[in-house]
Amino acid sequence: MKKFFTSESVTEGHPDKICDAISDAVVDAILSLDPYARCAVECCAFYDGLLIMGEVTTTARVNYEQIARDTIKRIGYTFGSFAYDKCRITVAVHGQSPDIAQGVDNSLENRSGEKSAEDELGAGDQGMMFGYACSETEELMPLALTIAHKLARRLTDVRKSGLLSYLRPDGKTQVTVEYDGDTPKRIDAVVVSSQHDESVTQEQLRADIIEHVIKATVPANLLDENTRIFVNPTGRFLIGGPEGDSGLTGRKIIVDTYGGACAHGGGAFSGKDCTKVDRSAAYMARYICKNAVAAGLCDKIELQLAYAIGVSRPVSVFVDTFGTGKLSDGEIADVLVKEFDMRPYAIIKTLGLRQPIYSQTAAYGHFGKPSLPWEQCDRADDLKKYLK
Repeated sequence: MKKFFTSESVTEGHPDKICDAISDAVVDAILSLDPYARCAVECCAFYDGLLIMGEVTTTARVNYEQIARDTIKRIGYTFGSFAYDKCRITVAVHGQSPDIAQGVDNSLENRSGEKSAEDELGAGDQGMMFGYACSETEELMPLALTIAHKLARRLTDVRKSGLLSYLRPDGKTQVTVEYDGDTPKRIDAVVVSSQHDESVTQEQLRADIIEHVIKATVPANLLDENTRIFVNPTGRFLIGGPEGDSGLTGRKIIVDTYGGACAHGGGAFSGKDCTKVDRSAAYMARYICKNAVAAGLCDKIELQLAYAIGVSRPVSVFVDTFGTGKLSDGEIADVLVKEFDMRPYAIIKTLGLRQPIYSQTAAYGHFGKPSLPWEQCDRADDLKKYLK
């Protein structure tokens, strides 16, 4: 059956992504000095200002304002009302609530007498986290989102390299893939919108984006004469970034994850340390799913983990392989529970999450980047034994 699926991405200069980048830059700066810090940092960007807010408990001393200005400059806002050296910055950060800290520092299991290192940390919040992997791409990610991310990154690359020097930091991409059943066949539509200066005509912009961004990124075998291409479909895009629209940390959670290909628990990632299962358990779920697909247990898998605040072990583990499993979904769930420790302490240890690695996740997705620890397939061989 023919069907269509669409995912979007945004550039690092999008207002929400500016906020994600500043939040994660703060986390990295703090973790580089204090690996055991607790961070929940959020930003709100607006016309000519930035608010940095949240809770941080740490021995480290960092300059929040300077981190923000350096990040804004790196992204490319050297002009306009939100320029890195002109925008107003307000910092409103305080310590983590002791009511939350008591459950994280000393889990329910630990208080009940189990007293193991793995049970020492309780989940930093309740909620559901989802992981996903599929065999559509080399990265084991959905095709539409993978191409949308690559288009968004390419927009940034041609701007910063000077190839298309008239481009400005804000931009969005969108890709629609046509499927025959579960097999991707072609790209049906591509949408690219990029902020630009006044020097370029819409005709030149369209020609350049098609030639230097779309054709340079999308595999030629996926494009055909019926592929619809939209470049800045509203016309001029001179006003962008926070000058054109406010931004918030954590507002692009579907862009950050799987482009809508699977469910989402609602929790954002950026600005949070690894005791927050919104972030760490979502990374672990991706790690588990990717290894399951790499091992051949299934071609597609969605994994839900659910936690209660202050409790170490997940309260539920749910698997859906969409009919692609070599074992039943229940059997695969049992395998994953047996092979992977999903308690916060173990997640942090397994993935090395106390390192300052988070700034690289702030744009173009948290998944599918081979350098990240949760993207490794080092457990695939351990899972293959269950296929015998």
